Amino acid sequence: MAYSSSGRSGAYTQQLIKSDRGMVSMSDDNVMMKQIIATHTPDGREVDVKPLFFLVEDILNRATFQADIPEGAQAQMEIEDKSQQVGLIAMIEAISFTIDRISCEIAYKALGGSDAHATTVSLFSLLATYSWDAKLVLTLAAFALNYGEFWLLAQIYPANPLAKSMAILKQLPSLMEHTGPLKSRFDALNNLVKAMMDVTKCVIEFGELPSAYIQQDVAAFSTAMTHIPIAVYWTIRSVVACATQMTMLTSMGYEFAVSATEAWELSTLAHKLKTIHEHLRKQLTTCYQYIDEKKSLEAYQMLLHLFETIHVDNMKILRALIYAKDDLLPLVDGASKKRVSLDVLRRKNVLLLISDLDFSPDELSILDQIYSDSRQHGRRLESHFEVVWIPIADPSVRGKEAMQEQFESLQSSMPWYTVHHPHLIEKAVIKFIKEVWHFKNTPILVVLDPQGKVVCPNAIHMMWIWGSSAFPFTSTREETLWKEETWRLELLVDGIDPVILNWIREGKYIFLYGGDDLEWIRKFTNAARTMATAANIPLEMVYVGKSTKREQVERNMNSIIAEKLSHAWANHAMVWFFWTRLESMLFSKIQLGRADDNDPMIQEIKKLLSYDRDGGWAVLSRGSQIVVNGHGTIILPTLLEYDIWKENIPVKGFDLSFTEHHQKLHAIAHPCCRFEFSSHFGRIPHSMKCPECLRVMEKFTTFSCCHDDHAPGTGSRSLF
Repeated sequence: MAYSSSGRSGAYTQQLIKSDRGMVSMSDDNVMMKQIIATHTPDGREVDVKPLFFLVEDILNRATFQADIPEGAQAQMEIEDKSQQVGLIAMIEAISFTIDRISCEIAYKALGGSDAHATTVSLFSLLATYSWDAKLVLTLAAFALNYGEFWLLAQIYPANPLAKSMAILKQLPSLMEHTGPLKSRFDALNNLVKAMMDVTKCVIEFGELPSAYIQQDVAAFSTAMTHIPIAVYWTIRSVVACATQMTMLTSMGYEFAVSATEAWELSTLAHKLKTIHEHLRKQLTTCYQYIDEKKSLEAYQMLLHLFETIHVDNMKILRALIYAKDDLLPLVDGASKKRVSLDVLRRKNVLLLISDLDFSPDELSILDQIYSDSRQHGRRLESHFEVVWIPIADPSVRGKEAMQEQFESLQSSMPWYTVHHPHLIEKAVIKFIKEVWHFKNTPILVVLDPQGKVVCPNAIHMMWIWGSSAFPFTSTREETLWKEETWRLELLVDGIDPVILNWIREGKYIFLYGGDDLEWIRKFTNAARTMATAANIPLEMVYVGKSTKREQVERNMNSIIAEKLSHAWANHAMVWFFWTRLESMLFSKIQLGRADDNDPMIQEIKKLLSYDRDGGWAVLSRGSQIVVNGHGTIILPTLLEYDIWKENIPVKGFDLSFTEHHQKLHAIAHPCCRFEFSSHFGRIPHSMKCPECLRVMEKFTTFSCCHDDHAPGTGSRSLF
C-alpha cells in the first residue's frame, strides 16, 4: 500500500493531538496513579537491574546525535569479570522474551497511532509482576534495542555494505543528509533520554538502600516510595514518546520530518522528568544522610564497646580509629615518607597526636625537637613508643584544594607516622574523639598501651612539661612526676634556655619577668639593677614576654636588646614554649583533678598565669630556689623601696628581707586573680579557687568573634 507524504503528515498530526489530549486528561497524577497501581501485582521475582541498566546506559550514551559520548562513558561490561558477564548473559536470556514483547508493543502502538497514555498502561499490564525498578529498566532495554540499532547504522553505514543496504531500507541516508532541520528534534530526543536515565538511576538507588538502616517510618523514604510509581509512569511514558518519534522518522522519512519538526512534546516530558528527578534526588540525599547518621551512630557505639573490652593487642582499636579495610596502606612513615600498614604499630605504645590543620609552627617545632631527642636518647626497649598524627579536617570549611595543600605541608614536616589522608578518619571516629576525648581545636595526645587501652586521655601536657622522660605517658606516671616536682626555677625554664641553667648552677640571683608595657619594663630593669648594685648581689634578668600580643612582645624584645636592659629571647618559639608549659602545668592538674589542691606549687603557677593577663610581673630566684613571685604593681615598689628594707639584710639576709617587704606591700593591696579559658580547649574546669585568697572564684562566659594570637578563631571564653 502506498502513502502520500501529506497523508502521513495528517496521520501524525492526529497522533500529536491524541497525545496532547492524553497529557491534559491525565494531568491529575492521583487519578492516573490509581489506574497504574491497579496493574501492579508483583510476584516476588528478582531481577538484578543494575548490570542490565549499565548495559542499557552504555548503549544510550553512545547512541546519540553526532555520537556525543560523555567523557569516561565506557561499557560496564568491559570492567566486569567473566563470572559477572556470564550472570548477565544468563539473566538477559531469561528476560529477552519480555524485552522483545515490550519493543513490539511500543512499535505496534506507535504505527497504529495509539494514545500515548493507553500505550503506557498496556506496558504496565505487560510488566505487572515486576518491581517498579525492573519495569523501568526492562522498558529502557526494549527502547535501547531499536534506538541503538538506528544510531549504529547511522554511524557505520557509509563504510559497511551490509549496513548501507539496511540503512537504505530505514531511509537513514536521506535523514542523515538533512540533519540541519532535524537537529532540534534530535536534541530534544537526547535531552529526554538523559532525563529518563537520571530518573531510572534514582529509582534503582532507592531499591538499593539498606533496609537495616532505613524503613517506611522515615519521612524522606516514605515520600519517595509514594512518588516512585509516578516517576516510573512518566519515564515509561517518555520511552513511548521517544520510540514513537523514532518510528515515525524511520517509517515516514525526511519529507515527513521537515513538515512536522515540533519537539514540544519531548521537551515537555523532559521538563517533567527533570522536576521528578530533582524531587527524588533531594529525598535520596536526605535518605543517604539518615543512613550515614545511623551507620555513624552504630560505629560510635562500637567504638565505645571496643574501648571497654580487653584485647590481646592494639590492632582492633587502631583499625577502628584509623582504617579498617586491607585495600590500602593507611599510614605514611615520617622518616622514609613511604606508605605503611598499621602492623608497624602492633603491640607498641602509641601516642595519637590529634589536631586540626591549624598546627602552629612553634608548636610543631617544639614537638619535633622533643620527639627527635627521645629517638636519640631513648634507646631502651621499655621506652619505645610511636607517634601517629590523626588530622581532623573539614573540606567544606576551607575548600578541598586549600585543605589538601595545608595537609600535605604539615604531613611533609612531621617525622612520625601520619594518617595518609584526613578522609580516612570516619565521622563516627571524629564524634568519638570530640565527645569522649574532648578534642576541640587545640592538639591532644591520647596514649594507648600495647593492648590499645587508653592510659592517658591527653599527654600533651606531660610532653610539654617533662618531654620524653614522662614515658610511658600514663596518668599514673603524671601523678608520680608531680609528686617528685618542687617549686623551683628549673620547673619554669627547663630545656628552654641553657643560659639560665648556667646562671642557676652559678648560684646567681635571677629575675624572670614579663609583660607588654615597655615603660614598666624600663622602670623595672633599672630599679632591679640599681638595687643589685646597692646590695652587692650578682643579678641576671631575662624577659620572657607574654602569652598573647606576639607583635608587641617582639617589639619589646628588640628594644630590650637594643637598650641592653636585660637578656631577652630573640626566638619567639621559646616564648611560646614557656607559656605553653605554664598553661600545661595547670591543665595537667585540672586533668588529674588536682587544680584546687592545697599545693603551694600549683598556687604559684596559677598566680603567674593570672599576672600574665594583668600587666607586668617578676619571679626572683637565687639559683634554683624561688624567692618571690610577684605582680608588677608590688614587685616594682619593693625594688624602689630598697632603702627602707635594706637595714634588715645584715640580720635576716637579702632573701628574707626582700620577701618580708614584698609580703607587707602585698598585704596592703594584693591584685585580684583572673583566668581565661578558650572554648578551643577540651577540658575547662567547672570551678576555680583563687590562688591569693583560696576562695571559689566567680565564673563568666563570654562570646567573641575576635582573633588573638593565643587562641585564634571564633568562640566562647570562660572567665574566672
